[in-house]
Amino acid sequence: MDGGTVRSMIPGVLAATSQAYRDGMAHVAGHVHVVTTAGAAGTSGFTAIAVASVSDDPPMLLVCLNRKSANGDLIGRNGVFAVNALPSGAEGLAETFAGRRGLAGAERFREGSWTPLVTGSPTLDTALVSFDCRVEEMRPMATHHILIGRVEAVRIGPAGAALAYFDRAYRPIPR
Repeated sequence: MDGGTVRSMIPGVLAATSQAYRDGMAHVAGHVHVVTTAGAAGTSGFTAIAVASVSDDPPMLLVCLNRKSANGDLIGRNGVFAVNALPSGAEGLAETFAGRRGLAGAERFREGSWTPLVTGSPTLDTALVSFDCRVEEMRPMATHHILIGRVEAVRIGPAGAALAYFDRAYRPIPR
């Protein structure tokens, strides 16, 4: 290897370094979500792209969360979380929950209108869909926690375009 490249007959092939991986993932579009929790341990939330369906019977989904985030401890202690799929135009909310506006914990909920469903976790009234979950499993994996949630309630929101993240920028996905 020389300079991070793999000797290959294929142009553009790089060694699988952390930076090459991040650069590659920038070419994968993902729906933007705000994941929230509330309970005895506190109220907070974070922006997430890494959300996926696990099963429909029983209904379960997974979320990946950086292990450096204080949200992992809160979710673990509260035992609940909600996943809110953001509509196009919610870039400001995504930035707030990504921690880029200097707000933390419950302060982040000043933006938007929020309603708890079954578990008490806040769900965004304007979300395209919200999944209210109980923690089924929380497992450390490299730099992240993998959260598996059993879905207790689903709220389908107003129809509209979705907010995606692609090439390191927010992008609308038309309906």
